[in-house]
Amino acid sequence: MATGRMSDAGPPAHPEPAAAADDPPTGPLTGFTVGVTAARRRDELTALLKRRGARVVEAPTVRIVPLDDDRALRGATERCLAAPLDYVVATTGVGWRGWMSAADGWGLGRRLADACRGAVVVSRGPKATGAVRASGLGEGFSPASEANDELLTWLIARDLRGRRVAVQEHGAPLDGFVAALRERGAEVIAVPVYRWAPPEDPDAVRRLIEQTVRREVQAVTFTSAPAITGFLDIARTLDLHTEVLDAMRVGATGGGVLPVCVGPVCARPLEEHGIRPTCPDRGRLGSLIRTIVEVLPTSNRELRLGEDHLVLQGNVVLVAGECIWLSPAQSALLRVLSDRPGHVLSRAELLRRVWVGSSADEHAVEAAVARLRAVLGPYSGLVQTVLKRGYRLAVAS
Repeated sequence: MATGRMSDAGPPAHPEPAAAADDPPTGPLTGFTVGVTAARRRDELTALLKRRGARVVEAPTVRIVPLDDDRALRGATERCLAAPLDYVVATTGVGWRGWMSAADGWGLGRRLADACRGAVVVSRGPKATGAVRASGLGEGFSPASEANDELLTWLIARDLRGRRVAVQEHGAPLDGFVAALRERGAEVIAVPVYRWAPPEDPDAVRRLIEQTVRREVQAVTFTSAPAITGFLDIARTLDLHTEVLDAMRVGATGGGVLPVCVGPVCARPLEEHGIRPTCPDRGRLGSLIRTIVEVLPTSNRELRLGEDHLVLQGNVVLVAGECIWLSPAQSALLRVLSDRPGHVLSRAELLRRVWVGSSADEHAVEAAVARLRAVLGPYSGLVQTVLKRGYRLAVAS
């Protein structure tokens, strides 16, 4: 499907090749295109998706800028060492490891570890907990929800008057968190280990946003809340913010795009816009992949032409062990026809539903049907012309 805000909104002038030479192997995600917005572990996530047959659009929406040479981090570390700490908050595994590594580089690693050992370390979720333990320390509390809110609730239930609390930040200042602790009398040391910055390749993000609006990807993955914020911020600069949200609100089963988040904390920026993204039970890449493999194929359409059983999966038609690759426009056309198999749709109706907002005319529908039939080859009879009325899918159910 398309939008009128982009110059390339109409169907391609020529059918896509049956498959690109570098297509991933056939698997449960064959035919699906998935956007990857992760800055960290992007290669791993991409490899896992391709191994299962997906095509991947890589477009990190933010980047992590380490601050191991930053004077603010060293200053915060020295403040932590100036007097005993009572509580230390570890918010991310990468941030904790970065802090410990930077302290080692300054010759302060042993002193920092001893200072943390004399305090109660509270950690936000398994990744931060794992990093704390790997540094030879133990956690006093870690919430099951991996949410800062639960960490804060636990801390403010203690008497914090005169207590010294170090808070390892993750990508952006935790102003509300820190303010709540200070209101209860704590001396809080904010430790800025790294920060989120704009993406290195904003054009890649722009292309993914446009593909999302046109429904040329079937899913977009997010592994952090800042990645969602960065994605939506760039969509807003392109005047496509509403269209992106609309595409993800519909979801894959409704012909839209499935937003997949690694966990509920990551999902919050989308939920604030009324979108309920899909999340795995556990916040791990492996669980994220399994969820995509389980959920995306639920949007498949099963069709029957005579004795042939065909499955429309993403941008492929699977039949008799063969994959017939379609362009996004061809896939959208076939999907709209398959909404009501056997029901006649006029050219005007197809134009309205597949070429949303574009300047294409009904001739574009005729040309697209001709190209679709050419790609389907021996199964071209799947799309029937009904004289002077339009087209229908030649299946009973």
